[in-house]
Amino acid sequence: MDLSRYNNTAFDRGTPRWKEALWVLVRGVFFLGWFPWPSGLRVFLLRAFGAKIGDGMVIRSRVNISFPWRFEAGDHVWIGEEVLVLSLATVTIGSSVCLSQRAFLCTGSHDARADTFDLVTKPVRIGGKSWIAAGAFVGPGVEVPAGTIVAAGAVLVKSPPPGSLLVAGNPAKVLQCQEGLS
Repeated sequence: MDLSRYNNTAFDRGTPRWKEALWVLVRGVFFLGWFPWPSGLRVFLLRAFGAKIGDGMVIRSRVNISFPWRFEAGDHVWIGEEVLVLSLATVTIGSSVCLSQRAFLCTGSHDARADTFDLVTKPVRIGGKSWIAAGAFVGPGVEVPAGTIVAAGAVLVKSPPPGSLLVAGNPAKVLQCQEGLS
């Protein structure tokens, strides 16, 4: 790769630059600091910037959501300390999902085979009643089936099949399925 040839101008950031700059300021004050602002305030601010969020969200300190206008979450979603959501593409989270401390939902990467190191973005979808445990990584294009536990420290770079109950490891592998599925 030749990084001097990298060109990201075709990437659509999804909002005007002034709105993105305002979000950077709001995120710095109300999300990235240690002060325990109420979840209701954080949800209000995310919605003000275009996030689609259901009822009962709990969002802790030091949560970093890059583009809230590309963030959707159902009811009763819990987001723990220091969770990172790189929402260069849409991130969709079902209802009753827990994202534990330092989980990373990542919608962007680069084509390392291309001399120009092109940006590649793909959405991430987390099915309802799932748990993304502490320090887990969910990569671009991954869909986590409803009811799945992604174990602490797991690196999930491809979607597990429906019926997966537990995925773990690096790269993550299915360790347990619903009875009768393999």
